[in-house]
Amino acid sequence: MIKTAILGSTGIVGQKFTQLLLNHPWFDISVVAGSKRSAGLKYGEAIGSKFSCDLPENIFELEVMPTTLESVNDADIIFSALPSSIAGKVEEDFAKAGYTVFSNASSHRMAEDVPILNPEVNGDHIRLIEEQKRRRGWSGAIITNPNCTTAILSLSLKPIFEKFGIRCAIISTMQAISGAGYHGVPSIDIIDNVIPFIKNEEEKIKNETLKILGTPFKIADFKISASCHRVATIDGHLQAVFLETEKEASPKEIIETMDKFSGEPQELKLPSAPKKPIIVKQEEDRPQPRIDRLEGNGMSVVVGRVREDEVLKGIKYVVLGHNTIRGAAGCSILNAEYLKTKKYI
Repeated sequence: MIKTAILGSTGIVGQKFTQLLLNHPWFDISVVAGSKRSAGLKYGEAIGSKFSCDLPENIFELEVMPTTLESVNDADIIFSALPSSIAGKVEEDFAKAGYTVFSNASSHRMAEDVPILNPEVNGDHIRLIEEQKRRRGWSGAIITNPNCTTAILSLSLKPIFEKFGIRCAIISTMQAISGAGYHGVPSIDIIDNVIPFIKNEEEKIKNETLKILGTPFKIADFKISASCHRVATIDGHLQAVFLETEKEASPKEIIETMDKFSGEPQELKLPSAPKKPIIVKQEEDRPQPRIDRLEGNGMSVVVGRVREDEVLKGIKYVVLGHNTIRGAAGCSILNAEYLKTKKYI
């Protein structure tokens, strides 16, 4: 078994890492790390009643360690759920010390030599790891997963971009409150309300999507416009997507292309890979977060309402994904599985 440490283990994404790793066939939780407020407590005590399932005793009893190299020394790889405000230097320190760091933070995503990896979409970007090590003189490396919205969007775009090309994309999001963390949106602000602004989210969708769908060191060449909104859903980001494709494509052709799509994680039968990365629903009122967010154990994206768009002379559809699984911890774990099969760890 490969020993793993989870940084930021007591937050929403950190707890999702713990949940997804509990019975993992390849990875074993050896260290949980947290803030000064949590350090020294038992993990079960630190998270209290917030965990969504019963913790086994060996994980409940783990001591939450400070987030330092000296404290996190019984691990082979690092999963980081640290907030972006502190992740940058901490993750670099671990990479310099020889650890492979799988980061959920935005701090390093747009660095030229750091892959934003969504394995079904751009698995070939792992070759940036060797360039990163060479440039920086590190024995370890940082691999990021996309922003939660971008992970869902880029997976749905991949088969369309590959077969028909994309000239422009317009995205309107309806994003769950869990994407903001426990203290991100006060209840009095979101109940009976929609908040039509999420800081830096629109820029992330544009910049990360173009990097992911491009080639290493060259971004994809199409235009993206996004508008992001926080809604009173607990989990599951829903996005309305409007596309002008380079080649003419009917709704039927788009549906067939998405439905048939499969990637290398499916060929490799990676433990976290869903059998179908994209699930297309034919019902006129699907996907819906409460009903569809756990398709493929939360690792599939669900597409519906595929139809013509008369204004763009293209296609429009709705896509849903689980923001803390496919859009966060689950994608990081899939990245680690992918790197293991490629002998990077």
